[in-house]
Amino acid sequence: MQLDAKIPSGPLTEKWDKHRFELKLVNPANKRKYNIIVVGTGLAGGSAAASLAELGYYVKNFCIQDSPRRAHSIAAQGGINAAKNYQNDGDSIRRLFYDTIKGGDFRSREANVYRLAQVSNNIIDQCVAQGIPFAREYGGLLANRSFGGAQVSRTFYARGQTGQQLLLGAYSSLMRQVAMGKVTLFPRREMLDLVVINGQARGIVVRNLISGEIESHAADAVVMCTGGYANVFYLSTNAMASNVSATFRAYKKGAFFANPCYTQIHPTCIPVHGTYQSKLTLMSESLRNDGRVWVPKTPGDRRPPNQIPESERDYYLENKYPSFGNLVPRDVASRNAKAQCDLGKGVGETGFAVYLDFKDAINRDGKEVIAQKYGNLFQMYEKITASNPYEAPMMIYPASHYVMGGLWVDYNLMSTLPGLFVMGEANFSDHGANRLGASALMQGLADGYFVIPYTIGGYLAGTGRPEVTTDHPAFKDTVHHASERINKLLSINGKRTVDDFHRELGHILWEYCGMSRNDEGLLKARKLIQELRGEFWENAVVPGSDKDFNQSLERAGRVADFLEFAELMVVDAFERKESCGGHFNEGYQTEENEAKRDDENFCHVAAWEYKGDDAQPELHKEPLVFENVELTQRSYK
Repeated sequence: MQLDAKIPSGPLTEKWDKHRFELKLVNPANKRKYNIIVVGTGLAGGSAAASLAELGYYVKNFCIQDSPRRAHSIAAQGGINAAKNYQNDGDSIRRLFYDTIKGGDFRSREANVYRLAQVSNNIIDQCVAQGIPFAREYGGLLANRSFGGAQVSRTFYARGQTGQQLLLGAYSSLMRQVAMGKVTLFPRREMLDLVVINGQARGIVVRNLISGEIESHAADAVVMCTGGYANVFYLSTNAMASNVSATFRAYKKGAFFANPCYTQIHPTCIPVHGTYQSKLTLMSESLRNDGRVWVPKTPGDRRPPNQIPESERDYYLENKYPSFGNLVPRDVASRNAKAQCDLGKGVGETGFAVYLDFKDAINRDGKEVIAQKYGNLFQMYEKITASNPYEAPMMIYPASHYVMGGLWVDYNLMSTLPGLFVMGEANFSDHGANRLGASALMQGLADGYFVIPYTIGGYLAGTGRPEVTTDHPAFKDTVHHASERINKLLSINGKRTVDDFHRELGHILWEYCGMSRNDEGLLKARKLIQELRGEFWENAVVPGSDKDFNQSLERAGRVADFLEFAELMVVDAFERKESCGGHFNEGYQTEENEAKRDDENFCHVAAWEYKGDDAQPELHKEPLVFENVELTQRSYK
């Protein structure tokens, strides 16, 4: 199959305007004739459902939580990027575009990234109009701060609660449409499968998590905004319910999965503290604006930090990357933290941590100023660790956080399955091999507020679809297969908990497909995953019934999908014989231990097609063409 990204012709700066003009339109009266399913209520899903309903479409909106405002977007802390240039420090749409392309190590699509930069300013205007309480300067103008991978201040923020405030804005817009009868909400529903009829996505099958009832829903198009798969590592900063199941079901129905090995390890997380810990906590990247990262110069130095003099501290990021210092991109900061700990210079009880120190910032600006910027983050850290960051440095270590891989989409955000649109973290389109901080919120809202309202109309107006109801045999077949899988899980009756299998899978991936990989380890990981999956279907224990609220059954289904998806991650990582961004293969690095790309052979998107449970997936390549930026070795020195 030839991948057609449907990138418009013409100059980069004019592509989006040209494309919007050329898209077919649905007139306002006809919009009422269309039903659209939106799966997910985070920033991408909530903004999409609200925007589409505002236009006149009838929308069914599904979420796995008890309320749309509990979507995982609420956990984002540090901010959202936009090229407003309020600081007059040299920012522009082109600079945001370039920083994002470079930050992704030149492995993203130029046209999509430039569009993202273009609409970034509209997002801020939209959110201000909704009443989002962004931080402001003394004179009343919106405040900005810096984030990794940029030398300008372009990140808008609401203390350390930016995701929560932005989500409440989308939620208020969504609930307005619910009150008007244009959106029907379906909370506590988990998508079990996608329904495909005549090669088009025409609906979904979901399970009511309270009653256990399986429901079918038909539509003219399906918009999937189900987030990322970082929980495949078991320990991650993601909410416990975050999973790969919806996108993996779509993959098995014909949607290609792009770059699954591109995962982001965030450098500023609270370190692991126990074997039975269920998740990790992120400390916002914004802290690196004022916090200085360091370790003792002498390996094995276990003195308390306040007893280690300045002359015996190694501010390794500032020393190695003088231009960007502590604000290097996440993949660079994470690998360097791991390298220091591997040298025996890690701190804390485990030795798997580095210091993030605010002493100089407090002495320079005063405790009140620092508290105004980061107060709730400092409180959160102290509640979790019982250590006061105003008096002692934070201890941080990299952790699984975000994924750049996702379902392949074209310029219209449509997958290889006509009628299936994918947005936010669930798609692959904007971040390449590494996401810059504060760009996830930007992408989610750009997709929902400013892209999908145009492109879905072009699809609906330009594609013929016979009327379909849930009485169609495809729905009955999908329900049958979903029920069979649930019964199979409940009938295993083994002796090992689902969490135990998930924990072991996470350990395998962290060890062999985490911050660094090598070919030998990837081959070993694939074999271990296959063996673990085989044992799961023979020895897992899934108590309870399918006819009631059963969280054990929920987790079993998600872990079963993770056990299959993890192998696809490893296959993709093994196939990519280079290092780029978050994919660091130890066999491909510069003399200074930085990622070494192979642009001649791997300047492409790797899109995988499902060929059967026991068959090797088929690789399709979308060449990445760079006409507006020069492919260079990424440097932050």
